Amino acid sequence: MTDCIFCKIAAKQIPSRTIFEDDDLIAFHDINPAAPVHFLIVPKQHVSTLADCDERHAALLSKMLLLATRLANEQGCGYIAGSDGDGSGGFKTQFNTGPDGGQEVYHLHLHVIGGPRPWRGQR
Repeated sequence: MTDCIFCKIAAKQIPSRTIFEDDDLIAFHDINPAAPVHFLIVPKQHVSTLADCDERHAALLSKMLLLATRLANEQGCGYIAGSDGDGSGGFKTQFNTGPDGGQEVYHLHLHVIGGPRPWRGQR
């Protein structure tokens, strides 16, 4: 897509504060963060929404979710697996899909949000 901002970021036509990149994905800090840690994981392949994904995208979606945990830990949102909530840290992952789902950029992306919980009290 020639007018997609995330395609342009992946192609290095628009700068970003990149924290990870490989052949399939790029991760960068959100320009309007909702929390102390807020970054996006974006596939380099253009897919408009999560609703456009099917079995062919299973490996890509899995890779995005597994990377979210690794990068959240690296960015200071560590959570010890198996601690059953008795520790601290943690993060939130979110795919916004479609207009009613709050999607603003129509290129699949995963928000990873963490740090002190500004959304405390919200569900």
